Amino acid sequence: MTEEQAEAQGEDRLLTIPNAVSIARLLCVPVFLYLLFGPDPPHRVAAAYLLAVLGITDWVDGYVARHFNQVSTLGKILDPAADRIMLATGVAAILIDRAVPPWIAIAAIVREVVVSVAVVALAAAGARRMDVQWAGKAGTFALMVSFPLFLGSHAPDLWWHSTARVLAYLTAIPGLVLGYYAAITYVPLARTALREGRVGSRG
Repeated sequence: MTEEQAEAQGEDRLLTIPNAVSIARLLCVPVFLYLLFGPDPPHRVAAAYLLAVLGITDWVDGYVARHFNQVSTLGKILDPAADRIMLATGVAAILIDRAVPPWIAIAAIVREVVVSVAVVALAAAGARRMDVQWAGKAGTFALMVSFPLFLGSHAPDLWWHSTARVLAYLTAIPGLVLGYYAAITYVPLARTALREGRVGSRG
């Protein structure tokens, strides 16, 4: 078996630690929603900490995948999908809770919707799969940090809620800039992926 064949076989794995972490993150989304909307009054601090932990695990599963040779084809799909589901759900929930300025929430949601639709459209058109760019990952991570901070700043029982508000803006704005920059730079990459995918299908 050649090195390329061994690598391809390794990427076909389903049961990996990063994939388990991504699935666990998705399973925690309903818990987050319950903490924010289930009890009366809502457990905003607990919801904020949970969302922050889920955001941190996004970095953890990527690190494990790269450094322990657990990169898989499923993980390349599951990880960004989990990111988008978590971010979109978290943003929408925190917007409903009125803990985040609407313009920040709407800008984040629009970006995620556009990217998600583009990914599905490219896949349907037969484009080659594109790897996630560092700017997009960094932007998503910054937003995953900022939204728990916005939520915490809306919780009077969090003793540092005023500081959380400042930190939320300091991470949200760069996160949006990086996210939209990544979306723009995906355009030429998407054209190349579409062209190569069509050529490969013909071959």
